[in-house]
Amino acid sequence: MTESVLGPDRAPHHHQPEHAPDRRRWAALALLCLAQFMLILDVTVVNVALPDIAADLRLDRTSLTWVVTSYTLCFGGLMLLGGRLADVLGARRTFLAGLCVFTAASLTAGLAGNAATLLAARTAQGVGAALLSPAALSLVTTAFQGRERDRALGVWAGIGGAGSAAGVLLGGALTSGPGWNWIFYVNVPVGLAVLALTPSFVPARAPRPDRVDVPGALLVTGGVGALIYGLVKAGDSDWSSAAVLLPLALAAVLAGAFAVVERASRRPLMDVRMLTRRPVVAGALLMLVATTLLIAGFFLGSVYLQQVRGYSALRTGAAFLPVAVATALGAHLAARLLAAVGARAVAAGDMAVAAAGLALPARLGGTTGVWTVLVPGLAFAAMGVGAVFVTAITTALALVRPEESGLASGVVNTFHEVGGSIGVAVVSTVAASGITRGLPVGFAHAFAVCAAAAAVTALAAPAVVPAGRPRLAGGMRAH
Repeated sequence: MTESVLGPDRAPHHHQPEHAPDRRRWAALALLCLAQFMLILDVTVVNVALPDIAADLRLDRTSLTWVVTSYTLCFGGLMLLGGRLADVLGARRTFLAGLCVFTAASLTAGLAGNAATLLAARTAQGVGAALLSPAALSLVTTAFQGRERDRALGVWAGIGGAGSAAGVLLGGALTSGPGWNWIFYVNVPVGLAVLALTPSFVPARAPRPDRVDVPGALLVTGGVGALIYGLVKAGDSDWSSAAVLLPLALAAVLAGAFAVVERASRRPLMDVRMLTRRPVVAGALLMLVATTLLIAGFFLGSVYLQQVRGYSALRTGAAFLPVAVATALGAHLAARLLAAVGARAVAAGDMAVAAAGLALPARLGGTTGVWTVLVPGLAFAAMGVGAVFVTAITTALALVRPEESGLASGVVNTFHEVGGSIGVAVVSTVAASGITRGLPVGFAHAFAVCAAAAAVTALAAPAVVPAGRPRLAGGMRAH
């Protein structure tokens, strides 16, 4: 068997200077990042294609919402389980299993001829992503040491912004060209290539047989699913109706059951006591709100531009490019801001920036200028949100003990994916009249809700976020 070049217990080759790293390890990093890129891409690439998917498969507003949320729900809800399986079964084995599921599900989604098949495929994509992503990150963090690890994790973190930007452009180009099915087909050759090359560059680790908290994973995923179902149903029913209240009540019951099961388990999926740590709670809250605002903005803007303004998918994707670039720019500036004024001021200030930006599209009408109101407003908001992403991760990880950083990272990343699901569910309900009947006022109201959420978070940040200037850790884990 080929000798491992990535094993965590291997010391660096002494005859190799630090500036000449093992090329095979960097090739492995490229493969792992390529797989992660597909997962991030699939969060935003779908948004631009939603109107075409809805027209071809005759999807109503509820089904259209679940096309986005079913993926992020399973991605976020099962991520902690995926990380645990990577430890128990081996990171490479879990990575390959997740990649197989994701690739097969992508092919199924492209072939889908009805809503049920598409939603099932999107759910399976989320399951595959939940297995793949934490396993890939585990392989990255054990492959590199010292300054090389900082560089590798910097590349990994940059995948998020690149995936979002590429998603809006690729989604528009493929939907306007060969058709929306190709936003899923494009994953298949990439997935097969990574599957074929991974065994040559990424070694296997010996599994560590242990118990896996499957009940905990099912409870947390079921709880978030019930919450999202209730929020989506509120767009078709009265908030006081049983169709809304019963799922919301079930979500609360499942959340309580999850806490009880985790406290009683010898090998819990998540130590719920971590949620009593102020830095982790602050980071999770910031990540939840920031992701909610960003994904909701992509969702609302895509549907508005195509259904109300008659934009093509390609033109819509081009309109969102400044928004994606602004997100990356905000994340890039966050490090300097954190060092200069601290996390508390950055969180409050940049959430205020997001609120101000979202207030512009809250005035949307049928003839409102896209390039004078919608795009500038979303881009300004995205710059603030991009900085909040980095602030959330840094706050959660820089202020906890090193041995707890992996768990804190898992909590924050879970809220990242769950935030996308909740954001789309809420704005889909608020903008129901706009999505179903093409009325601009529905979209304006939804953007107003987003602006209000950002403003409330800005006001709450000084009380929630710990004081101080956290240092960006080399082991920062995020996707």
